Amino acid sequence: MMDFITTNILRNPPVLLGLIAMLGLILQKKEFTEVVKGTLLAAFGMLILNAGVSMLVSSISPINAAFQSLSGSGAAEGLNDVTFTGTYGGDVGLSMFVGLILHLLIARFTPIKTIFLTGHMLWWFPFIFVAAGVEAGLKGPMLIAVSAVFSALYWSVMPWLLRKYVFAVTGDESFTLGHPTGVLSLISGFVAGKVGNKDKSTESLTLPKGLSFFREISITGAVVIFIMFIAVGIAVPSSVAKDQNLFMVSVNQGLNFGAGLIIMLQGVRMLINQIVPAFKGISEKLVPNALPAFDCPIIFNYKPNAVLIGFVTAMVTSTIIVLICNSANVFHLMLIPLVITSFFECGAAAVIGEGQGGLRGCVIGTAVAAVVMVALVGVSAVMYSGTIQNWMLIFGGNDLSLFGIIANLIDKLLAVV
Repeated sequence: MMDFITTNILRNPPVLLGLIAMLGLILQKKEFTEVVKGTLLAAFGMLILNAGVSMLVSSISPINAAFQSLSGSGAAEGLNDVTFTGTYGGDVGLSMFVGLILHLLIARFTPIKTIFLTGHMLWWFPFIFVAAGVEAGLKGPMLIAVSAVFSALYWSVMPWLLRKYVFAVTGDESFTLGHPTGVLSLISGFVAGKVGNKDKSTESLTLPKGLSFFREISITGAVVIFIMFIAVGIAVPSSVAKDQNLFMVSVNQGLNFGAGLIIMLQGVRMLINQIVPAFKGISEKLVPNALPAFDCPIIFNYKPNAVLIGFVTAMVTSTIIVLICNSANVFHLMLIPLVITSFFECGAAAVIGEGQGGLRGCVIGTAVAAVVMVALVGVSAVMYSGTIQNWMLIFGGNDLSLFGIIANLIDKLLAVV
């Protein structure tokens, strides 16, 4: 039963959010037809959002793989997400269940009232915290209990800390972010508030009439990815095109990326339109004044230009820092540019920075966050050398790294006791 719920509901965002929408509508005593409609449209919205995100990831993954092959990191020894889960998946699952119960109790009985609804991150945070405990030497009930507490605290506290920054971007106080962009977004928002200028927004950039089509995020995104593929393909021959024509591969990947953006943003709109009103039923009846915490694409629609500006800023900044760190052997391992983290986590950080300081805040805030991103992935990869180092090198540099570091240090103290 636990495996069924974990696999088919908690790790299945369309079903999870559809059920949450259904519960909210039932608690509001909506008519049967409205419950069915709201439930299915929320699930459809999440499916569409996931489809768009999958297209975006598949478009940038070859660039990420090219960096891995260049660094040789793909040959590194160590567990990855599949092999680690094969050994410790039961501990991760139990930590998630216990953590969810604690998370709901925190929302119900403390002033920190957020409900974390990013389905896959309900798995990845216990995954990280269990790995931290394994690295420290914890096992059995102690490993599960500590990982569950860390997970519950993260799911509750980080979305709560982010809420005012999210409100400033959206002008809407009905939801917050539940995504490992947290520390990067807080840094970007803080820096942008100090050095930014709200008078000039990323969304009001003026372009010559002949280039006005660049105001469409899908077109701009397609061009950016096209240029990145050409650049990486020239720098690392056959890395992204293999035996195919580099120009046509770049064109196709750019088109896929642009289409993915359109699909993702449509899913975001549908999800907001259905899940936020439905969630009011849960907030009113079960957890008064609770805020739903969603995946980071939920705010991309509010400042789409900032997302792409942040992506480019983060890629350029972090790649320069990675090259410096690798040349100086700072972490005694080879880092690779964090393409996926640069788009999603730093894209969200750029939106938060824009909300606090306009275009200037977006660029400077994201650049500072990108430097922190590299530092976090380097330190966490070293700490996780016996478990999930390879996974961390690709998907770290965010809250997964930061709170994994903190958990590992605390776990080592507990292991001594």
